[in-house]
This record gives sequence, C-alpha cells and structure tokens, in this order.
Amino acid sequence: MLELLTTPWPWYVTGPLIGLVVPALLVAGNRPFGVSSNLRHLCAIGAPIKPAFLRYDWRQAGGWNLAFLAGATLAGAFIGWLIPAPTLGIADQTVRDLAALGVTDVTGYVPASLFSWSALGTLRGLVMIVFGGFLVGFGTAYAGGCTSGHGITGLAALQLPSLIAVAGFFAGGLAGTHLFLPLLLR
Repeated sequence: MLELLTTPWPWYVTGPLIGLVVPALLVAGNRPFGVSSNLRHLCAIGAPIKPAFLRYDWRQAGGWNLAFLAGATLAGAFIGWLIPAPTLGIADQTVRDLAALGVTDVTGYVPASLFSWSALGTLRGLVMIVFGGFLVGFGTAYAGGCTSGHGITGLAALQLPSLIAVAGFFAGGLAGTHLFLPLLLR
C-alpha cells in the first residue's frame, strides 16, 4: 500500500482524476475551484480593519474552500510524516544554467543563496521574495484566480477568460525565467 503512495502515478491515471474535479464540483453545487481566494477569505476573517474588498460574508463565499485548503494542508502534512521525503535532484542542465548566473549552491529544490532568511536581507532577496510574492498575489487577484482555478476549472468549462489567464501565466513564467531572473542574478 505504501508503494502506491511513494511511486509516481502514470499520466493516464492522474489526468482523468484531475479531470473529474470539475464534474464533482458541479455535482456539489457548482462550486468554483482554486486556492488563491483563500488568502482573501483568511484576511476577511482576521483583519482588524477591513477595506471594502474584505467586507463580505466569507462563510457564504468561501467556507467550503477554506475546508478544502485545511484538508489539503493536513493531508500534505500527514503524507509528509508518513512517507520519508524522496531524494530528488534538479536537472543537470538547470544546475549548469544557474551556475552560469552565479548560483552555485544548488543542493535541494531551492538555492539557499536565493531563498533563505539571510538572502531576504539583501536587495536581490527582497525583490525576489517580497516583491515576487506581491506580484503573485496581485496577479491572482487581477486575473480572478490562480493557475489551478483557471487551468483546471476554467479551461474545463471552456471559459475564454481562463484561456487568456493561463496563457498569461505561461508567458509570465517564461518572461520571469528568461528575462527577469538573469537581470536579478547578475
């Protein structure tokens, strides 16, 4: 049984499972799927001073979505506790590309010279972590959802705004990787 959880499943199993998310949400009452709106719901719950953007009934708008987020978080923590983390590496070409940009401490998923508390104290780290995080948050709010919301639910519902958003996500990722990252690292 543990092998079922530790071995990657083939695309022809996982693809249809992801595809079943949309019909399941339709059966459950036409609920939108996504994770990014949960930050807004959490701020609506706990913000002491609420701008108009946060003055709404979060129970009606996002109670089920917060339950989904809590379940996903708890399931991830449980699986992380149950199964030892696999040893995964970054592709050799990626390591070489990062080395060409001056990042040589690639030992895990993220280089400590870019993503650590000490890196946050530098201008480059501040721009990459804080400003980058702000851009992600602003982008998901501006696009009306995140990659999972638009890419799974929106595309499955044949919504043109979701197609435009997903194209924008890919274009932004490519621009960030090939244009902005080299500028920040040099």
